[in-house]
Amino acid sequence: MCGIVGYVGPRRATDVLIGGLARLEYRGYDSAGVAVIDGDVLEVQRRVGKLANLREAITVKPIEGSIGIGHTRWATHGRPSEENAHPHTDCSGRIAVVHNGIIENYSDLRSELAAAGHVLRSETDTETVAHLVEAYYEGDLVEAVRKVLARLRGSYALAIVHLDSPDEIVAARRDSPLIIGLGEGENIVASDIPAVLEYTRKVLALRDGQVALVTAEGVTVTELDGTPAEPEIIMVEWDLAAAEKGGYEDFMLKEIYEQPKALRETLRGRMGADGVIQLSELAMTPEQVAAIERVTIIACGTSYHAGLVAKQLIEAWARIPVDIDVSSEFRYRDPIVDARTLVVAITQSGETADTLAGVREACERGAKVMAVTNVVGSRVTREADGVIYTHAGPEIGVAATKTFTAQIAALTVLALRLAQAKGALSEERVAALWDELAHIPDLVEAELEDLGSIDECALAFKDATSSLFLGRGSGVPVAMEGALKLKEISYIHAEAYAAGEMKHGPIALITPDIPVVVIATQGHTYEKAVSNIQEVRARGAQVVAVATAGDDEIAHHAEYVVTIPRVSEQLCAIPATIPVQLLAYRVAKLRGCNVDQPRNLAKSVTVE
Repeated sequence: MCGIVGYVGPRRATDVLIGGLARLEYRGYDSAGVAVIDGDVLEVQRRVGKLANLREAITVKPIEGSIGIGHTRWATHGRPSEENAHPHTDCSGRIAVVHNGIIENYSDLRSELAAAGHVLRSETDTETVAHLVEAYYEGDLVEAVRKVLARLRGSYALAIVHLDSPDEIVAARRDSPLIIGLGEGENIVASDIPAVLEYTRKVLALRDGQVALVTAEGVTVTELDGTPAEPEIIMVEWDLAAAEKGGYEDFMLKEIYEQPKALRETLRGRMGADGVIQLSELAMTPEQVAAIERVTIIACGTSYHAGLVAKQLIEAWARIPVDIDVSSEFRYRDPIVDARTLVVAITQSGETADTLAGVREACERGAKVMAVTNVVGSRVTREADGVIYTHAGPEIGVAATKTFTAQIAALTVLALRLAQAKGALSEERVAALWDELAHIPDLVEAELEDLGSIDECALAFKDATSSLFLGRGSGVPVAMEGALKLKEISYIHAEAYAAGEMKHGPIALITPDIPVVVIATQGHTYEKAVSNIQEVRARGAQVVAVATAGDDEIAHHAEYVVTIPRVSEQLCAIPATIPVQLLAYRVAKLRGCNVDQPRNLAKSVTVE
């Protein structure tokens, strides 16, 4: 996954490119580069490491010109190096290409190009595109690009400039996101919306197989075969301020504190005056919903943990059996889904390659597919039968926070709707659950104002090399998410287990140097969780307990206690998640880690 920006208009291109790349640096930060047409020269600057290195180089040696392309890289083919950094050029140095995705047949193409006399200087798959454009170019850049695209297997978002066409950018996409910000007398190509918001909130979302000719005066979109295409125009509801830090030290901290708003927006309008949960996005008749015999959830990473919460709720409330798969495994195991199966695909970006592949597999087998995503116009919104948006706003920090709890909120609404359709819950029970769910944003807001004890807990983890997270029931996915957050941003090894499984192996890891987090909120397994804490403490480990407010007994069983508001057992996943998010954040800060840009990670995974 990488960040792409292209600009054509009256401004100095490097100003727009560097500013846009800064807002996309969460998408990749192994290296960065720009290519700008300055008169009769194509100027290319590339640097290894963070964008600041490139910015400094351009400050020392400014590049003029009002058209160019830029890139921040997350390495797939080839190590991080200046030679492998984008943009890549052809033999003549007149063509420059930036690319997000993977060209799967690049090795064959590379051999073909080398045999034809082309000299390739990098280890990347992307460089083959620049040389192919050189080989096919006969005066029409768009036509040359179309011929190149017909040769490519794999995924791509591309932006290409040619010194012979000094006022044109050609952009194309397949299985990787690419949008165009439509301005007045200027247009901006980008891989994500934050890069264009300083200049416009009017966005054209390219679809798979489309090619765009971008000039300062306008954008022409065609299909791969050259037939005219009807572009999809989106008006972005949020502004640049929503994508900035807003006075917070880090994006991650800001986004943790934005969770009450994200939850309110996700739940807004979901209960009708007639007491029926409003979920028209299912795109199914009441009879079709009632006929669902099985639910299959596919997701990756944090979204997978949200799916685990949904599994428990759907089975408990709607009494429908639920399978859950890591998206990267789903389509390879010959899954059993059919017209009576609802497949729920959870993807924050809407562009996660493995989840999209799973969506296509489910559709081919006749299942109804419901997507849960945060990005309007993303690819999953076009491939699924229905979409539930999480309305969390832009999430810039690589480690997901507000999108996770918003996903749980959206999936809780889905579980209630399925329960109503199946007649598995009484109207009174649905109303009571909804009333409690609707108050959770207020509870989270109060919770965030009273978590000072997290700082003391973080000290127990500062010098640790390994840790364990344990839970039962809804505490299991919370524990898994807590462990993921800790290892993502602090680089401390962390594992999560259902607490009852500890005696089946993980207990061998327990030493006084291994801090343990136990999700021990009130519920029917509370006493079991306390027993597990005792087993851990008997082996010398320090315990951080996430417990329910008013639980005075838990302090006798744990060195550190963090309390959450009292909610019913089935709805406690959201408030229980807040402490483990903040714990990971505080530990990472104590260890001097960059919480917004953890090493080796990018915001979403758009390649397999």
